[in-house]
Amino acid sequence: MAAAIDFLNWLDSQHLSLRRIQQPHLDTWASERPTLRTRSIPFLRWSTARHLCPADLRIERAASQLPGHFQAEDEARDELVRCLNDSALPLDVRVAAALVRLYALPLTRIVELTEDHISRDQEHTYLAVNQHPFVLPPKLARLIDDQLRHSTTAGRRYLLPGQSPGRSRNPLGLADTLRHHGLPARAARNTAMMDALADLPPMVIADLLGIHPKTAERWATLAGANWSEYVSSLK
Repeated sequence: MAAAIDFLNWLDSQHLSLRRIQQPHLDTWASERPTLRTRSIPFLRWSTARHLCPADLRIERAASQLPGHFQAEDEARDELVRCLNDSALPLDVRVAAALVRLYALPLTRIVELTEDHISRDQEHTYLAVNQHPFVLPPKLARLIDDQLRHSTTAGRRYLLPGQSPGRSRNPLGLADTLRHHGLPARAARNTAMMDALADLPPMVIADLLGIHPKTAERWATLAGANWSEYVSSLK
């Protein structure tokens, strides 16, 4: 039931319905919810049997819920430098790709960001993620300010507005755009997540990024981080 509710809520956030969903949409949801993908299979079968969604949709049971695509350190660094400095890239591409690489944010989360997630004081600009403020590097802060100035949609002022008034950018289309400009998101986000787990325990990452604690634990296992010692030291 939890998987079905989460899936339906996600569809609503993407302005989709069961009848309109396509396989790339389902793949995006499943990749962001590794703990729910297997549990969602019965609901998908039920929906298919009742002709509530396309009959060819599939969710595969994952032999492993750990990612396998990563970047080399120099590749990750070079791409981030390109995001922050290459003025030949579209502004929205620079912003989205930098957020993936700096904060391991999924595209589904990035497209939901609005001007309300940005705050400032006399010294810094902050991005609120899951109600936690992250200090933005000055170059990225300036890019985000420029992007918001170009966001002229009515209603909620999205960082990455979509084509329809008052709606955000479609994450699938954004993923295609990033790939087109040589800045694919998947491996970059995986690498950024691994870097974060090198510095912070998984329970902190789960809280900061709003992912399930068990998902963060699996990432920590993949990263080889022995955080059990960290937990023991707090007792």
